[in-house]
Amino acid sequence: MKMKKMVLSVMLAGWVVGLKAQSVKKDTIPLLHGAHHIGKRMDADMNRWRGYGLGQFIHWGLYSVLGGDYNGKHYNGAAEWIRSWGELPHSVYDSLYKKFDPKEFDANRWAVMAKQMGAKYVTITTKHHDGFCLWPTKYTSYNISNTPYKKDILKQLVNAYTKAGIDVYLYFSIMDWHNPDWRYDLKSTADTIAFDRFKLFVKNQLEEQLKMYPQIKGFWFDGTWDNSWKKSGAFSDSLNQDLKRIHPGLIIGSRLRADDYGKRHFDSNGRLMGDYEQGWERTIPSDFAATHGNDWECDMTIPENGWGYAKKWMGHWKTPNELIEMLAKCVSLDGNFVLNFGPKADGTFRQKEIDDAKVIGNWMKINNEAIYNCGYVNWLKQDWGYYTQKLKKDNEIYMIVFNVPVSGALRVSSPKNTVIKKAYLLDGHKELSIEKLDGLDTFIHLQKTGQKQPFVIVLETQKGAQSEEDENKHI
Repeated sequence: MKMKKMVLSVMLAGWVVGLKAQSVKKDTIPLLHGAHHIGKRMDADMNRWRGYGLGQFIHWGLYSVLGGDYNGKHYNGAAEWIRSWGELPHSVYDSLYKKFDPKEFDANRWAVMAKQMGAKYVTITTKHHDGFCLWPTKYTSYNISNTPYKKDILKQLVNAYTKAGIDVYLYFSIMDWHNPDWRYDLKSTADTIAFDRFKLFVKNQLEEQLKMYPQIKGFWFDGTWDNSWKKSGAFSDSLNQDLKRIHPGLIIGSRLRADDYGKRHFDSNGRLMGDYEQGWERTIPSDFAATHGNDWECDMTIPENGWGYAKKWMGHWKTPNELIEMLAKCVSLDGNFVLNFGPKADGTFRQKEIDDAKVIGNWMKINNEAIYNCGYVNWLKQDWGYYTQKLKKDNEIYMIVFNVPVSGALRVSSPKNTVIKKAYLLDGHKELSIEKLDGLDTFIHLQKTGQKQPFVIVLETQKGAQSEEDENKHI
């Protein structure tokens, strides 16, 4: 038996070494503006980002004045894209700033709602594709200071959320429908000259934001998919580095840059260009392999689509339990979950958003231990829900349970040499009975079923040899 184990150990060791050797992929395409580092950032700022778990997204701008409606008709696309609708004259949309006067806006009230929900960070739109700026920028008159409201909205939000202990990230759209120098493609010398002016405009605005709001932790970029930007890989690379020189520790996702050949998110060698992957918009990886081991976040809407305020929400409205399950799944796969809110033009939220935030927050008050600073557990996924574990890899495993079998017995398949010593409910610490099954499986028995909300079970584990009989079954 001992000889058999030794042979198996040698075989496994060789397989692991070979797997590691295969995973160190060599670059085959020379790049000046590809990824500049391999693997994850492990500094304190990125570790803080990695542990957020739950975030909030705010989409607010001139589009909220229309709410997806114009001239008695409803725009079927996302409300923040209504300026691109053929039935809405650009001159009408571009004059909406004269009506933007959010008299009910209270940044502190917004921050309190986010804090109660359990959000650890917020991403706020500073300039969407329409080009309107929520701060008093000196580089365009199309900004908040020329509205009836006049006051710096961005400053109020940054200060309020920071005071509440919520980290702030600024959304910035590169694409700008209002700027005359914006180009979708560069097909002539005149296009290139105009777009060079536009690139300077972008650089100036971003540096301005860093100087005006030094508390922020990072940028969230959008509108970078057009050929004009994809042909500007050298500039986007330089811009990325300049911003991080001004603000050490700044976190920037994978949407900003393009490489030498116009590849976005991942360079031509398949390496992530950014501190985390931004490709998971309104979708979640199917399993851990789909993340490729990268840091990532999922940005989710409550309706089927639409980020800015719309008077009509089309399609399915996600329930709080659906949103909590998405949160749990994201954290279980080493990601963050960011829930979007689209305030009305007056600065208030629709009741559905307020109610959902409250329900999520009440759940988080009890169960946040399984969300904050937690991540992936390499245990076999079960149908009842998701596993999480503290990022520091202690001996506690969290079971976030959504689907209880009629038997009330939750199956757990622990790795070899891991023993489950104790199981208890996080809410109230009521101990649960453990039944060891054949092999590596265990039942955790619930004393009652019919729960109306997801709940968390804590497993206390210990490293220790399985019995010889169990080991033989897995050789």
